[in-house]
Amino acid sequence: MVDLKLPALPDRTPVKMSIHVMPELSDALRDYAKMYAAAYGREEPVSVLVPAMLEAFLSSDRAFSKSRARGAK
Repeated sequence: MVDLKLPALPDRTPVKMSIHVMPELSDALRDYAKMYAAAYGREEPVSVLVPAMLEAFLSSDRAFSKSRARGAK
């Protein structure tokens, strides 16, 4: 076996999830998508924005990051 510096890449297959949200949150997400389009000049569907929003939220939660780093679940 060749000794490469780059380790094997982890599984990057997207996982489909379905959620139910309240009407107010649905409206807010659609409004956010409109504001995103106005700010960046390109439209993105809510289904594309939500994973990025969740990732940003989780990465900014210090307690979650610390706990996860310690292996707590």
